Amino acid sequence: MNEREITLELIRVTEAAALNSSKYLGLGDKEIVDQAAVDAMRGMLELVDVKGTIVIGEGEKDKAPMLYVNEHVGNWSEDSPEMDIAVDPIDGTRLVANGLPNAISVMAASERGKLASLPTFYSQKLACGPELAGKLDINASIRENVKIAAAVLGIDVNELTIVVLNRKRHEALIDEIRKVGARIKLISDGDIAAAIATALPDSGVNLYMGIGGSPEGVLAAAALKALGGEIQLKLAPTDEEKQKLGDVDLDNVYFTDDLAGGDNVIFSATGVTDGDMLKGVRYYKNRIITYTIAMRSKTHTVRKVEALHDLAYKTIALESKGIDVKFSM
Repeated sequence: MNEREITLELIRVTEAAALNSSKYLGLGDKEIVDQAAVDAMRGMLELVDVKGTIVIGEGEKDKAPMLYVNEHVGNWSEDSPEMDIAVDPIDGTRLVANGLPNAISVMAASERGKLASLPTFYSQKLACGPELAGKLDINASIRENVKIAAAVLGIDVNELTIVVLNRKRHEALIDEIRKVGARIKLISDGDIAAAIATALPDSGVNLYMGIGGSPEGVLAAAALKALGGEIQLKLAPTDEEKQKLGDVDLDNVYFTDDLAGGDNVIFSATGVTDGDMLKGVRYYKNRIITYTIAMRSKTHTVRKVEALHDLAYKTIALESKGIDVKFSM
């Protein structure tokens, strides 16, 4: 299977996870949202012509249903390429459960050994688009980075928009940004899309800052690599994790290529609920429309795929069923 075919197969995987989880929009149960996405993603992955190994799975933080680290996926045919697979069946399960924006189904693939597996659940991150790549420093002060960003972009500081997760741990960060005079967009969840949005034209955001999930940082890096943007990351271990890390250098800065290396990283994300990056799943009588963004770092190609699914014919390979089953609400 060539790289273009693999890209299309990954699109089908994230579409299926988005479709299956969207049935539970607004019902208040994030576990069933996650389970539905995992069920479809694992089932569809079994049809992909790769020897895939999950290196970034989902669920370790909150004991949700998982695609486990080191789990083998794909059909493992003799001539299939070996690939590392990173997944987040739903980035923003709480968002789907509560009918809120910016939830996506997302995955990335690269050659073996090229997607980082970080030793902590959380990391400090700084993400930006192509114009700012190589210009900022995660170790610099907020004031310095903001002023450099505004100068490089040729705008006033008060025109700069920074996305931050709305968490108590970010109170000092938010206060500092406000003192500098930049605009802030607070989000409740979904920091993969937020980091990627910094590199998308017309997204309305320039920087992403703060502490979020480490796996999400690697997935964002896969997309930013194709977009020419940048993510910088430093481990932010919990007190419990610090006791287990040993000699890990907590001052080390991971850059985009450290997180998502290889000659050709492939990325796919499908919207579940409407967001800044993608529209969510739309229902029209017996048809469903999905919106996906897919990227290949080798060519820096970015594709936006609007797919129409006819429920009279649509099937999804669900892991729980073991076969293609007719999609139904």
